[in-house]
This record gives sequence, C-alpha cells and structure tokens, in this order.
Amino acid sequence: MQQPPNHHLAELNIGRIRYEIDDPRMADFTNNLELVNGVAERSAGFIWRYIDDSGSATNTRPYADPRIIVNFSVWENIDALEHFVWQTVHKRFYGRRPDWFEHFEGPSMVLWWVPAGHRPSVEEAVARLEHLKQHGPSEHAFDWQTASAQLWKTARCTPSGQVA
Repeated sequence: MQQPPNHHLAELNIGRIRYEIDDPRMADFTNNLELVNGVAERSAGFIWRYIDDSGSATNTRPYADPRIIVNFSVWENIDALEHFVWQTVHKRFYGRRPDWFEHFEGPSMVLWWVPAGHRPSVEEAVARLEHLKQHGPSEHAFDWQTASAQLWKTARCTPSGQVA
C-alpha cells in the first residue's frame, strides 16, 4: 500500500484474553504494559496511542464479548511501526501471546491511512477491522502482507510447526 501524502499509519489489534485482566495468570502481561507502551512512545515514528479514561486501553471493551481487548495507535509510516513491533522488547511479549490470549479466527489486526493529525476513535478502528474481515485487504483496511511490510516476513514470531 502506497502511503498517501500527508497521511500516517493507524493500527488496531485486538485479542481475546484467556482470563480476567486482573487474574494472576495475566500478571506478566499487565505488569509489562507500561514498559512496552513506554518503548512505543519513545520509538522513532510514534505519534499517538489510544488511552481510555483509566489511563490504559485495557478497560475499553467495544465488542459484545467482554474478553476482547483493544490496542491502537498512529505511526509516521509502516517502517516505524514494524521497527517497534519486531525489533524491540515488544516482540518478546508478542511471542508469548498464547499465554494470555486465545487463538482468534480471522484478522485480529488492521492497518489504514489517516490524515496527519487525525486520532481515530474506537468506533472507527473497529469498523476498519470489520471491513477487513468482510471484504479483505483494500486501500480502506489492510494487513502486514498487503502493506508490503518487510520485517513482518522475517522477524515475526511464528507458531511452532509453521513457516514464516
């Protein structure tokens, strides 16, 4: 996907937590949110991340399933987001997602272009993911592969037994 002039990259990812967010089995996840979010905020190309009234995003539950949590942010471009996801401490926690999150059928992440200065709402982000699920990748909503992401191909964590 070609980045339009004067646009940034928005991303949403969702996950269905295995346990309540305050369950001790979620502690390695919740106790490191501040660390990982801090790395994101200090990363080159980071612009903004969604935070709800609690000071986190983990209390926002826009889906009927109350175990689905959201995270979304805006970055200067795909390279900046890729660097954070695959070349920082984030990758280590991403690799442990089966400890905290159930397997999700269909897309659980979406990318889209936003005009510089725009901060997406929860509703907008959820609608983009739903569009991707219903219609597949397009200029309106796309994924790592459609974005021609490079690090995604080589640096991502692959479930054992699968090829990256």
